[in-house]
Amino acid sequence: MTSAPTSRDPRHRVPAPLAVAVSLVAVEAVVYFLFGIVEASQARGEALALAVTATLFFVLWGAGLGFCAWNLWRLASWARAPVVLAQLIQVMVGASFWGGNTTVVAVVAIAVAVVALAGIFHPQSLAALEPSEE
Repeated sequence: MTSAPTSRDPRHRVPAPLAVAVSLVAVEAVVYFLFGIVEASQARGEALALAVTATLFFVLWGAGLGFCAWNLWRLASWARAPVVLAQLIQVMVGASFWGGNTTVVAVVAIAVAVVALAGIFHPQSLAALEPSEE
Protein backbone atom coordinates (compact mmCIF):
# COMPACT_ATOMS: atom_id res chain seq x y z
CA MET A 1 0.00 0.00 0.00
CA THR A 2 1.43 3.35 -1.00
CA SER A 3 0.80 6.61 0.73
CA ALA A 4 -0.87 9.54 -0.97
CA PRO A 5 1.57 11.93 -2.62
CA THR A 6 2.00 15.24 -0.89
CA SER A 7 1.57 18.57 -2.61
CA ARG A 8 5.22 19.34 -1.79
CA ASP A 9 6.39 16.67 -4.22
CA PRO A 10 7.22 18.57 -7.43
CA ARG A 11 5.84 15.72 -9.55
CA HIS A 12 2.49 15.89 -7.77
CA ARG A 13 1.20 19.45 -7.53
CA VAL A 14 -2.37 20.39 -6.71
CA PRO A 15 -3.82 21.95 -9.87
CA ALA A 16 -5.55 25.32 -9.57
CA PRO A 17 -9.11 24.02 -10.16
CA LEU A 18 -8.68 21.44 -7.40
CA ALA A 19 -7.12 24.05 -5.10
CA VAL A 20 -10.19 26.27 -5.55
CA ALA A 21 -12.52 23.32 -4.90
CA VAL A 22 -10.60 22.24 -1.80
CA SER A 23 -10.58 25.81 -0.49
CA LEU A 24 -14.34 26.10 -0.87
CA VAL A 25 -14.89 22.73 0.80
CA ALA A 26 -12.62 23.78 3.67
CA VAL A 27 -14.65 26.97 4.12
CA GLU A 28 -17.85 24.89 4.12
CA ALA A 29 -16.34 22.61 6.75
CA VAL A 30 -15.54 25.54 9.02
CA VAL A 31 -19.01 27.03 8.55
CA TYR A 32 -20.74 23.72 9.36
CA PHE A 33 -18.50 23.15 12.38
CA LEU A 34 -19.12 26.66 13.72
CA PHE A 35 -22.84 26.32 13.05
CA GLY A 36 -22.79 23.20 15.22
CA ILE A 37 -21.09 25.13 18.02
CA VAL A 38 -23.64 27.96 17.73
CA GLU A 39 -26.43 25.39 17.79
CA ALA A 40 -25.03 24.04 21.06
CA SER A 41 -25.23 27.48 22.61
CA GLN A 42 -28.95 27.63 21.74
CA ALA A 43 -29.78 24.42 23.64
CA ARG A 44 -32.61 25.16 26.09
CA GLY A 45 -35.53 23.40 27.73
CA GLU A 46 -37.65 21.00 25.75
CA ALA A 47 -35.60 21.42 22.57
CA LEU A 48 -32.43 20.22 24.31
CA ALA A 49 -32.41 16.80 22.62
CA LEU A 50 -32.91 18.37 19.19
CA ALA A 51 -30.14 20.91 19.82
CA VAL A 52 -27.71 18.21 20.97
CA THR A 53 -28.49 16.08 17.93
CA ALA A 54 -28.11 19.03 15.56
CA THR A 55 -24.86 20.03 17.27
CA LEU A 56 -23.41 16.55 16.89
CA PHE A 57 -24.51 16.34 13.27
CA PHE A 58 -23.05 19.68 12.19
CA VAL A 59 -19.82 19.33 14.18
CA LEU A 60 -19.22 15.83 12.78
CA TRP A 61 -20.27 16.91 9.25
CA GLY A 62 -17.85 19.85 9.37
CA ALA A 63 -15.02 17.77 10.81
CA GLY A 64 -15.55 15.02 8.24
CA LEU A 65 -15.73 17.48 5.37
CA GLY A 66 -12.58 19.19 6.62
CA PHE A 67 -10.78 15.85 6.86
CA CYS A 68 -11.80 15.01 3.29
CA ALA A 69 -10.71 18.45 2.04
CA TRP A 70 -7.32 18.01 3.70
CA ASN A 71 -6.92 14.61 2.03
CA LEU A 72 -7.96 16.01 -1.35
CA TRP A 73 -5.25 18.63 -0.90
CA ARG A 74 -2.85 15.73 -0.34
CA LEU A 75 -4.21 14.22 -3.60
CA ALA A 76 -5.82 11.20 -1.94
CA SER A 77 -8.30 10.06 -4.57
CA TRP A 78 -10.60 8.31 -2.04
CA ALA A 79 -11.61 11.71 -0.63
CA ARG A 80 -13.22 12.79 -3.89
CA ALA A 81 -16.37 10.64 -3.48
CA PRO A 82 -17.45 11.95 -0.05
CA VAL A 83 -16.80 15.53 -1.13
CA VAL A 84 -18.83 15.08 -4.33
CA LEU A 85 -21.68 13.55 -2.31
CA ALA A 86 -21.56 16.44 0.17
CA GLN A 87 -21.74 18.96 -2.69
CA LEU A 88 -24.71 17.21 -4.27
CA ILE A 89 -26.48 17.23 -0.91
CA GLN A 90 -25.66 20.92 -0.54
CA VAL A 91 -27.23 21.68 -3.94
CA MET A 92 -30.43 19.93 -2.88
CA VAL A 93 -30.51 21.60 0.54
CA GLY A 94 -29.75 24.95 -1.08
CA ALA A 95 -32.66 24.48 -3.46
CA SER A 96 -34.96 24.01 -0.47
CA PHE A 97 -34.09 27.54 0.69
CA TRP A 98 -35.24 29.07 -2.63
CA GLY A 99 -37.88 31.75 -2.26
CA GLY A 100 -38.52 34.63 0.09
CA ASN A 101 -35.87 35.95 2.46
CA THR A 102 -33.69 32.83 2.15
CA THR A 103 -33.09 33.00 -1.60
CA VAL A 104 -29.65 34.52 -0.99
CA VAL A 105 -28.73 31.50 1.15
CA ALA A 106 -29.91 29.21 -1.66
CA VAL A 107 -27.90 31.03 -4.31
CA VAL A 108 -24.70 31.03 -2.23
CA ALA A 109 -25.03 27.37 -1.22
CA ILE A 110 -25.74 26.21 -4.76
CA ALA A 111 -23.03 28.40 -6.32
CA VAL A 112 -20.36 27.20 -3.89
CA ALA A 113 -21.30 23.57 -4.47
CA VAL A 114 -21.35 23.94 -8.27
CA VAL A 115 -17.95 25.68 -8.33
CA ALA A 116 -16.50 23.00 -6.03
CA LEU A 117 -17.89 20.24 -8.25
CA ALA A 118 -16.51 21.95 -11.36
CA GLY A 119 -13.09 22.13 -9.73
CA ILE A 120 -13.17 18.50 -8.66
CA PHE A 121 -14.26 17.25 -12.09
CA HIS A 122 -11.90 19.51 -14.05
CA PRO A 123 -9.60 17.40 -16.28
CA GLN A 124 -6.48 18.67 -14.46
CA SER A 125 -7.98 17.67 -11.10
CA LEU A 126 -8.97 14.24 -12.36
CA ALA A 127 -5.46 13.70 -13.74
CA ALA A 128 -3.87 14.77 -10.44
CA LEU A 129 -6.09 12.40 -8.47
CA GLU A 130 -5.36 9.36 -10.66
CA PRO A 131 -3.26 6.75 -8.89
CA SER A 132 0.37 6.96 -9.94
CA GLU A 133 2.12 3.98 -11.49
CA GLU A 134 5.20 4.31 -9.27
